[in-house]
Amino acid sequence: MEAPHSPAADTAAAFATRLTIDSPDRMQELGRRLAVLLRPGDLVMLSGELGAGKTTLTRGLGEGLGVRGAVTSPTFVIARVHPPLADGPPLVHVDAYRLGGGLDEMEDLDLDVSLPDSVIVVEWGDGKVEELSDDRLRVVIERGVGDTDDERRVVTVSGFGARWAAEKQRTDLDGLRELGEA
Repeated sequence: MEAPHSPAADTAAAFATRLTIDSPDRMQELGRRLAVLLRPGDLVMLSGELGAGKTTLTRGLGEGLGVRGAVTSPTFVIARVHPPLADGPPLVHVDAYRLGGGLDEMEDLDLDVSLPDSVIVVEWGDGKVEELSDDRLRVVIERGVGDTDDERRVVTVSGFGARWAAEKQRTDLDGLRELGEA
């Protein structure tokens, strides 16, 4: 099924970095390191096939943000809110896999209301939530196909909008490279 066209999706990435992550522990570490860069109002879109590591990455984001509750896949509840344990934003974790439409279908989730005060992470959000913010991170996780025990993943982190075009943000994202070069 082709994703619906979104004008916000037409914008070119301000910055992208590509990493090879060799284990679930390293994927979780990537999430912890990304969390340091995030602030209230940030939208993070995760893409990758089933089992690629989207929820593992989000678990690391939750640890890095210091939120309450176990971060698990919200597939059947669509969205979970993890409040902060101390100062910091809540993490809103959304699984848009079963949602076929664009932002209109997700309207009941009130993501636009939560966004200014939260970090919103949307799995399977391509073509569905780009209109929430011109400033967003898109994380694409690719894994070997077929019957394989290979834990390696190629992860591309792309920043969109003025927030991620800033020199400091590009430098901070570039600092993730020590986790693994692609």
